[in-house]
Amino acid sequence: MDELLWIWQKKSNNISDLGSHIWDAWADERGSIGKAYGYQLGVKHRYPEGDFDQVDRVLYDLRNDPASRRILTSLYTFADLHEMSLYPCAWSMTFNVSGNVLNAILNQRSQDMLTANGWNVMQYAALLMMFAQVSGLVPGELVHVIADCHIYDRHIPMVERLLELEPYPAPKVTLDGTVQDFYQFTKNSFTVEQYRCHPFDEKIPVAV
Repeated sequence: MDELLWIWQKKSNNISDLGSHIWDAWADERGSIGKAYGYQLGVKHRYPEGDFDQVDRVLYDLRNDPASRRILTSLYTFADLHEMSLYPCAWSMTFNVSGNVLNAILNQRSQDMLTANGWNVMQYAALLMMFAQVSGLVPGELVHVIADCHIYDRHIPMVERLLELEPYPAPKVTLDGTVQDFYQFTKNSFTVEQYRCHPFDEKIPVAV
């Protein structure tokens, strides 16, 4: 959640605004990851209705034009790719409202399945829940499209051990229903109940 809010709320590209160290390997001496992720979401453009960045445009359309087929974000700006420390992996979200239900499609160019798949699925399911709540909608289905999902050779023994474990039922996740402004959500706005996991003491290396 800290990374999700760093990108979508703070619209930051500096690791000093992030509460973890997961982006340290891609940051320069100033702590910047270049014109990537949060930077792209924070760029404002002029519309007939006013000035919006990508996040605020989505929030505006969900409230004012939910039947639109143009409610989406894209982090893959070709003119800026050479100034990004890492090309965006999860790069596009498309939102669709059916009745009072908000559905979304997450497009991802590349996915390290062991390290990041569960991470990204949970992040963007949470984003869907947040957008739905502040727009007066009900969260629906998240579709995750991955162009290249892979397991690195160094991860194979760990994946094999994980596959031997009996999976537990999914936990129940709820959102603080009092929050009606997207920018007021925090990582503590979520409650996770009935969460169980197997002990797994090995450190999983991120492929940099």
